[in-house]
Amino acid sequence: MKGLLTLALLASGWSTQAQTAVSRDTVMMGVSFTFTAVHEVPDSAWLALDAGMQEVARIEAWMSSWNPDSQTSAINAAAGGEPVKVNPELCQLIARSKKISALSGGHFDLSFASIHKVWDFIAFTQETLPSEAEIAASVALIDHTQIEVDLERSTVRLAQPGMRIGFGAIGKGYAANRAKAVMVAAGAESGVVNAGGDLLAWGSKPQGGAWQVGIADPHSDTGVLAWIDATDMAVVTSGNYKKFITIDGERYCHIVNPHTGWPVQHLTSVTVVCPDAELADALATTVFVLGPEEGLALINHLDGVECAVVDGSGTLLLSHGMNPQLAARE
Repeated sequence: MKGLLTLALLASGWSTQAQTAVSRDTVMMGVSFTFTAVHEVPDSAWLALDAGMQEVARIEAWMSSWNPDSQTSAINAAAGGEPVKVNPELCQLIARSKKISALSGGHFDLSFASIHKVWDFIAFTQETLPSEAEIAASVALIDHTQIEVDLERSTVRLAQPGMRIGFGAIGKGYAANRAKAVMVAAGAESGVVNAGGDLLAWGSKPQGGAWQVGIADPHSDTGVLAWIDATDMAVVTSGNYKKFITIDGERYCHIVNPHTGWPVQHLTSVTVVCPDAELADALATTVFVLGPEEGLALINHLDGVECAVVDGSGTLLLSHGMNPQLAARE
């Protein structure tokens, strides 16, 4: 689960003399989504908002590994066998994901889903640690180079039996990008899509000025650690403080290092800021797994991408170009 981000002045509906903003909350892709659309005509704002919701529902239908009829489930079911024909959209998303895997040295990997039976990050009822043998067997199936993509034929094949892919670390960002695209096409002059913490904002607030996004303070239920102006920008946070299991008094978060099979322990949250929600989504997980030093070094070599990291001691670390408005911790 992505860490909390707070959008300043978000409400179910508000207006100025020139513009009306409408907002709706719903649950999609297993998380809470908030769609906000701004238009001079209220009915047009609602139509744009509905278009965004329909687009996410369309994506969820073929992407979700929890839907036995989805194309992702078909790929997983055929692991070790013949290539599976999928829609070009899914094929291209997987191809882009493999590029990020290569960039990250495999610290981002769609095939992390192969470890799904080892850690219970669904019901959160796990009471004992998995054995080293169980972890090793699952890690052996995590390998982005074994995800074979043929863009010309629009097919995907998992080379090894038992492999699985999942889009928990990139899918919501992709969905936010697509929702924005259709909302803009439907006339939304500005707006926000918050996909369970993968937030994408464009244009300006009805009152004028940039949308402001608050990075939640991991050590406070209501505090904000920093504010970021999000004009035509995605702000995505991964955190360890909302989704975890506790075994023998030790907390194990849901973000797993694909190289070791063990949950990451050294960070509290990572926030990535860039224009592309899909990329920000993937990089937030990547930096979380890499850790503060290597993660920020990676971000500092990428144009147009910035990052804020809260380490295990609560210290805020920033990439070279990151300059949020810091808020006093409560």
